[in-house]
Amino acid sequence: MSVRGTVRVERVVTSGTFSPDGQASDVDTNVWLVGDDEEVLVVDAAHDAGAIHRALAGRRVTAVVCTHAHDDHIDAAPALSALTGAPVLLHPADHDLWSRTHPARTPDGDLSDGRVLTVAGIELQVVHTPGRTRGSCCLYAPFLDAVFTGDTLFHGGPGATGRSCSDRPAIMTSLRTRLLTLPGTTVVHTGHGQDTTIAAERPNVPAA
Repeated sequence: MSVRGTVRVERVVTSGTFSPDGQASDVDTNVWLVGDDEEVLVVDAAHDAGAIHRALAGRRVTAVVCTHAHDDHIDAAPALSALTGAPVLLHPADHDLWSRTHPARTPDGDLSDGRVLTVAGIELQVVHTPGRTRGSCCLYAPFLDAVFTGDTLFHGGPGATGRSCSDRPAIMTSLRTRLLTLPGTTVVHTGHGQDTTIAAERPNVPAA
């Protein structure tokens, strides 16, 4: 692996609404930029394509990755794709959910478990973690000792599963078998709120 430049993680917080099952609420969403001074990968283009585009500062975007298809993580994805020319990537199990927000526009490519995405010379591995939604995915970046968890894992424990597309047993299995097995020092960059670590969250996920 040849790392190019200084690879870093940047957070852009955007504000909008979350409207699952017809009930809207205000929400702040973490948009993550992973890359260097030349190119960047965007995780969860939420709410405000213009604000995200400004944060890119002219860098080439390799992909707009959606951790899942709840509207507060994808509502700005098509507009950001149009601004940057980058493909929008989503797990196929969430295509139906995506179509509720963007009925006239499909994602450009599929995420799949184990797929490796590259940016600025580093690798991010797609980890399929169903539960919050059927197609929820996380991105594990060993070089950065970090994982981007969307709404699967937060500071304080598992993501909520009280929605029509959610599955509590599935998210618990995903956490126990896919995420909490990562090194304890791994920094967890969440979809909302503050960062945490895998070690800090292990006590917050009950054993099976």
